Amino acid sequence: MANFHVPPYAPPAAMFNTVSGYAGTVAGGGGKPMAAPPAASFHTPLYAPPAAMFNIVPGYEGTVAGGGGAYIPPPPPSVPMPVPEQAPSTPDWHIPSISEDRAREAFATYVSSKCCYSSDPVSEGVITNMESFNTYRYRLETFIEFRSTEWSQEPYTGQPVDAGVQPAPGPWQIAAQPPAFFQEHKQTIKVPYTSSVKRDCTLCNGSGYRESDKRCVNCNGSGRKNCSPCSGRGSCQCDTCRGKGKLLIFINLNVKWSIEKDEFVAQDSSGLKVEKLEEVSGKELYKDAQYMVYPVRGFPDASVAQASERLVRDHQGKYAQTSRILQQRQTIELIPVTKVNYMWKGKPYVYYVYGNEFKVKAVDYPDQCCCSVM
Repeated sequence: MANFHVPPYAPPAAMFNTVSGYAGTVAGGGGKPMAAPPAASFHTPLYAPPAAMFNIVPGYEGTVAGGGGAYIPPPPPSVPMPVPEQAPSTPDWHIPSISEDRAREAFATYVSSKCCYSSDPVSEGVITNMESFNTYRYRLETFIEFRSTEWSQEPYTGQPVDAGVQPAPGPWQIAAQPPAFFQEHKQTIKVPYTSSVKRDCTLCNGSGYRESDKRCVNCNGSGRKNCSPCSGRGSCQCDTCRGKGKLLIFINLNVKWSIEKDEFVAQDSSGLKVEKLEEVSGKELYKDAQYMVYPVRGFPDASVAQASERLVRDHQGKYAQTSRILQQRQTIELIPVTKVNYMWKGKPYVYYVYGNEFKVKAVDYPDQCCCSVM
C-alpha cells in the first residue's frame, strides 16, 4: 500500500455531518472500502477525533474518522449487462522444435554466462535427440473501479461551507475521470455538500496554540529567553489548525482503479519446472477483451479450458460484488519448450531451451569447477 501524508491530528467525530450515501466514512482515512478489494491508505491523521465532532449526514451515518467504514457496493447497472461473446474454438497450434544449431547456440550462450562452467560439453557434446513440448499459459485480468470514503479536515481559512445546502450525492453518483483500460490510477474527490466548520479546534480549544504539561526546556515556560520553538510564548502553534483555531471538516471520496490478475500454466511432460516459465514470454495464440469475457471453449488442452472456466467465474463473482468491473481481458500463450538430449564422454545429459528468449536450463552440467572471486 502506498504511503501518504500523515497529519498529526484527526478531529472529533461530532465535527462531521452525516452525508447520505457515505455511511462508514471516517476521518483521516481507514474507513472500510466501499465495494472493492482493500484500497491504498489515504490522508490519515495520527490523532483520532472525538465522535461528537462529526455531524450526521443522511446516508453517511456509518462514516467514521480514520477509516473503518462499511463497504459501499456499486449500484446495479441501469441497463441489462451485455452477454459475453463466446470464444471461438481454437485449432491445435504447434510450434516446431528449434534446430540443432539454434539449440547449440543457446547452450553456448548459457554456459558462457557461468564462470565455473567449462565450454567442452558444448563443443564436444553430441546431440542425440530433441523433443518439443507445447506448454500453455492462460492469463485473466479484470480492471476494476473501487470507491471508499473517509472523514477529513483542514485548517479553516475561508473555504466554501456547503453542508446542508442540499443532499450530498451518493459515492457512486460523483463523476470521476477513469484512466485508459488496464492503467492503474487513484483519485481523491471532496464530496459536495459535506463541508462544515467547527468553531473550536479540540486539540488547542480554539486558541491556535498548544500547551503541554511540561514547560519549554529552553525558556522554562517564562518566555524570557530567546526561545525559538515557542517564540517566547511558552507554547507552540497548533499543527492541526495551524494557529487558526477552526477546522473545516468534510468527506473525501477515494477512487482507485486497479488490475486484478490470475494466471495458470498447463503442466507438460518435459520435466522442466513450471516456475522457470515465469521468466519468459511465449507466442500469443488467443486474446479476448470485452466488458465481461466468456470462458474459453474448445481449447485442445482441457486443463486450460478448465482454468478459464474457474477463473472467469471467480473474478466475476468476487469483484462484481465489491467494485465496478470496467473491462476484462484473457490471453493464451504457447511457450516453446525443447528438451535436448546429448552425450559427452560416453554419458547422457539433458538441457532445456524454452521461451521466446531461448533461455536454457541445464540439468547436472557435467564439467563444473570450484571457483572463487578474489
